[in-house]
Amino acid sequence: METVLGIDPGLRYTGWAVVSTAAGKNTPQALAYGVIKTNADDMLNTRLATIYDDLCAVIERYQPTSCALEGVFFGLNAKTALSLGQARGAAILATSKQGLVLGEYPPATIKLCIVGSGQAEKEQVTYMVRQLLGLDHDPKPDHCADALAVALTHLAHGSQHDSVSL
Repeated sequence: METVLGIDPGLRYTGWAVVSTAAGKNTPQALAYGVIKTNADDMLNTRLATIYDDLCAVIERYQPTSCALEGVFFGLNAKTALSLGQARGAAILATSKQGLVLGEYPPATIKLCIVGSGQAEKEQVTYMVRQLLGLDHDPKPDHCADALAVALTHLAHGSQHDSVSL
């Protein structure tokens, strides 16, 4: 059985999802997903500690065998890119301290894998995540659907993509 933790990093909201495939089966199953919310009024170090601590708790609870992270979208402004980079750092540290090898996938690769088009809209990704996992509802908020899509992409790519590129 392979169990993947997918992460959609963000300083305000970090989406996470745990997806697994049973031995001998190709059908993935969502075990759990959620969002780590940080308070915009808190100090940066407090917000990053929240992301780190909550991801460590998810890893400890679900014991994933691998982990994947959504890469940076380069159309961001400098301030947004910096805060995203800080959240990514907390996520990378959490997975590293827990002994997980981390894969990274650019947003276009995730969309291509899940929808069939690297230019897919968020609604299309959410719809396909729901179909691929047999969910009876849309995973909300969007950060959950994105994290599920990251995990599914990692499962589809197997062990070919097992290290983070910074």
